[in-house]
Amino acid sequence: MASALYDEKRSGHIHDSGLGLVHVCYGQGVGKTTRAIGLSIRAAASGLRVFFVQWLKSGDSAEVAFLAQTPNIEYRCPGPHPFIMSEGPQPVHFDHASQALAMARQAVESGAAVLVCDEILTALHFKVLAVEQVTDLIASCRGRVELVMTGVICPPEIFAVSDYVTRFLQEKHPYYEGGQARKGIEY
Repeated sequence: MASALYDEKRSGHIHDSGLGLVHVCYGQGVGKTTRAIGLSIRAAASGLRVFFVQWLKSGDSAEVAFLAQTPNIEYRCPGPHPFIMSEGPQPVHFDHASQALAMARQAVESGAAVLVCDEILTALHFKVLAVEQVTDLIASCRGRVELVMTGVICPPEIFAVSDYVTRFLQEKHPYYEGGQARKGIEY
């Protein structure tokens, strides 16, 4: 394993800055956003500039206030977002995804060291973003910006170009027994 890392560094995949790798946290289980927030806090506490963008969320989860007031973290969300119901995405969902993607691209150009794209992979799942849009974002980050992406799926094209891939597997959750989401715990 260590020699593979050494070979990657020599080949230019891992750059001298140490930044520019791609992390994927995906699956049906809980904890993907929490993992991304933990990495964000670690990076910000180390003096790295973090840009945290949320897709398919309304920007009202409990962690948002903390992220917004944490030095070295810039939080962005295009605003209120209705759930995508069984009839599929509506124009508002496409607009929200497009705005979030523009925010992510702006973060790359503005010199962010770490870019978190929370639920961008779920945007792929609902087809409000195309895989090519995400692979283009990955290419723009490679060697410059550490990229963290979360969501329910990880298409093969994304898996192939990622450096860290962690799948979250939910085995039990109170929701399936009638439990409601609790502020401060689930959101």
